[in-house]
Amino acid sequence: MNSILFTVAIFGIACLLVFGISFIFSGLLGLSRRIFLLPYVIISSAFLLYFFYSAVPVTNNFWTHNWAWGLLIAILAGVFLVKNIWSQPASQDKRGKGLFFDIFWFGFAYGVIDGLMLNVMPVVVAGNLINQSTTGGNFSIVLLTAVGAIALSLIITLIYHLGYREFRNKSIMLVLLGNTIITLTFIISGNPIAAVISHTAMHIAAVIRGPETTLQLPPHYEKSEIIYG
Repeated sequence: MNSILFTVAIFGIACLLVFGISFIFSGLLGLSRRIFLLPYVIISSAFLLYFFYSAVPVTNNFWTHNWAWGLLIAILAGVFLVKNIWSQPASQDKRGKGLFFDIFWFGFAYGVIDGLMLNVMPVVVAGNLINQSTTGGNFSIVLLTAVGAIALSLIITLIYHLGYREFRNKSIMLVLLGNTIITLTFIISGNPIAAVISHTAMHIAAVIRGPETTLQLPPHYEKSEIIYG
């Protein structure tokens, strides 16, 4: 298969994968957030390992390139994202081990997978497609890559979130805005960890504020909708 078509196919598979996970395990089965994350983290981790180390392999330098700029921009974006979290109603009533577990599971694990799948992977796909389609490294190519990266990030973010019933309305626009900001941290700094850190910080802040009232930690249900968990 042509390498460009292969890369496009891999991205298409990623979109179908994340939609299938949110649609089946949340939209159809109504799994609680705690249980829903089991298939999401396991299946997504397997795909990401295949993507980064086989399908569209990256070097070790990919993760550390411009790390200082990445950290700085992640902090700046994180402040904005956390401020948005704190503008939402509070609902956290856990303390001790229960809260620490939620911070790890809903905050760290969920945030890292989201950051890699929705923010880092699309940028790598865009860069790979542009590199295979053009030659040179002038500003127009850099700009085209950035625009393509944002577009692909928006596409997979939209498709993934439409699997949740709660985002089949205007609230999806807030999700797309937040994810665009996170994707830009990678594009601007050149370091993928910037997107992972800022996305994870957003999730951790949402856990501390309260998972049941923060938009950033789907799925949310009415009590009668939860089937398992």
